[in-house]
Amino acid sequence: MDLFSATYNQHQVAPLAERMRPRTLDEYIGQSHILGHGKLLRRAIEADRVSSLILYGPPGTGKTSLAQVIATQTSSRFVRINAVTSGVKDIREIIKQAADELHLYGKRTLVFCDEVHRFNKGQQDALLPAVEDGTITFIGATTENPFFELNSSLLSRSTLFRLELLKPPEIRLGLEHALKDSERGLGRYQVQVTSEAWEHWINYANGDLRRALNALELAVLTTPLENGIRFISLDIAEESIQQRAIRFDKAGDNHFDIISAFIKSMRGSDPDAALYWLAILLEAGEDPRFIMRRIIVHASEDVGLANPTVMLQAHAAANALEWLGLPEARIPMAQAVLAIATAPKSNSAVQSIDRALNYVKRHPTGEVPAHLKDGSYPGAERLGHGRGYLYPHSYPNHRVEQTYLPSTVQGETFYVPSEMGKDTFAGFKEANEKEGI
Repeated sequence: MDLFSATYNQHQVAPLAERMRPRTLDEYIGQSHILGHGKLLRRAIEADRVSSLILYGPPGTGKTSLAQVIATQTSSRFVRINAVTSGVKDIREIIKQAADELHLYGKRTLVFCDEVHRFNKGQQDALLPAVEDGTITFIGATTENPFFELNSSLLSRSTLFRLELLKPPEIRLGLEHALKDSERGLGRYQVQVTSEAWEHWINYANGDLRRALNALELAVLTTPLENGIRFISLDIAEESIQQRAIRFDKAGDNHFDIISAFIKSMRGSDPDAALYWLAILLEAGEDPRFIMRRIIVHASEDVGLANPTVMLQAHAAANALEWLGLPEARIPMAQAVLAIATAPKSNSAVQSIDRALNYVKRHPTGEVPAHLKDGSYPGAERLGHGRGYLYPHSYPNHRVEQTYLPSTVQGETFYVPSEMGKDTFAGFKEANEKEGI
């Protein structure tokens, strides 16, 4: 040990997010769906019965922290490997050491690999025998879909757990713990944070506690004292992350005003305005699933039959959001918004179903015509059910004129096409004229 290593204190120079990693399950924040009392993974950790795991989730949700907590709680030797730099030779050496520890001292080894999706086939294959016979407990963490990135052999020998973005109260709890902890956190500083600064950090974090802790540490360490206290205002919170706060109250009028502007811009065929309001919503930390639900609704309500493919684009964007997450999903979301804003408009779908619903509410339910009733069960023919039904595919153009409404509803019209884009009766009219109807 030389002079420099003797005075080096890793705890002092490590980032706040690293220093504040939980040491026990009780200190762990979030992921109650897998770590709540009585949940499978918590029971396994507490009983020291953890098998190999794959932890899948966005950055900053606690994958590495969970692996370290498991190692501590289960008294396992913790070995961290790098998916890029650790070759097959390194893996075999780790397995050999793990076997020695197990046979000589009865101590198990937990091998943790972050970004496990970067493991090549050779690295994964080198792990399999030791994972299978229990020589090591392997925990892999990844932000990518493991079903696409890992081979089936490793997946079949591991239990998959999906970690979710932390909720705003959980982000705040993590920040408050860091401010109070005098040993590892910022508890030795006298700090006062405004409500606007809290909200800005929580929105900025977008479910990633590491991002919020980094911003908190920078703000506290760079803010000068005023009467012995470091006052953290919104301006300082913005400077700490070089990102201005966006005026957006998720529970107030401003929230509904921006959503309204977003919807009306799509309906009004203004793609630039629609993109602007979408950017505000995304940057302010609005739940992307909420935004996506509005996009899907208005793909049908405001475009509908004028261009039916827009609805498909909206659903494809929703699917992309689930698979990709933000920020990548902003691109298919924008595509869906632009498809709505630039498409011909028709609200015939919403008007048509509302006409039908209003009619049904105000009138007695009509009797199903006999020829439309189910005639497939024994005895149906004796009742006349299905008798006289004309099968459309047996006729030219696969259409045939017959009654589909109850006699009491005859003559009512619910669907009125807008004659915009593809929302027209032209196809039906052409078929009718050919048949002389």
